[in-house]
Amino acid sequence: MSENQDGPTRAHTRPDGVGDATVEALGSVSKALETVERARGHLYALHQLTGTADLELGRAVGLLRAAGHEEWAERIDRELVGRNVLEGRWTFQIVEEYNTTFYEPYKALEQQLRDDLVQGRDHLYEAEMKEARRTRGRPGHAARPHGEA
Repeated sequence: MSENQDGPTRAHTRPDGVGDATVEALGSVSKALETVERARGHLYALHQLTGTADLELGRAVGLLRAAGHEEWAERIDRELVGRNVLEGRWTFQIVEEYNTTFYEPYKALEQQLRDDLVQGRDHLYEAEMKEARRTRGRPGHAARPHGEA
C-alpha cells in the first residue's frame, strides 16, 4: 500500500513479502501480550490494594487500643499486620519475580519476533483490520491523526 494521507503510515504497513499467515500469527502473539499486560496490571492492583489494606489494618489496631481493646489490638498487630501474602513474600516481591521470570522475557521475545519477521512493526493485524473496516472520506474514519506523516 502506498504511503498517502488516506492510508496507514509505513510503520503500520506490512513489509514486502510478508504474507497473511505471518500477519495473523503476529496479531495473535500481540493479543497474547496484551492479555499478559492486563494480568500484570491486576498484579499491581493486588500489590496496591494489599498494601492499602495492611496500612488500614494498622490504623484499626490504633483505634482498637484507643477504645480499650488491647488484647484484640495486640492479636491483630501480631498475626496480621505486615504478614506475608505468600511464603516469605510481600506483594512487591511477587511483582518483581513475575516481572523478572515471566513478563520481561515474554516482552523481549515478542519484540525479537517482530524485529525478525516484520522489521519491528507493531499492530499490523489491527492496522489492516482498521483499513478494511473504516469508511474512507467519512468524518471519524481517518486513517491517521491529522498532520501525521
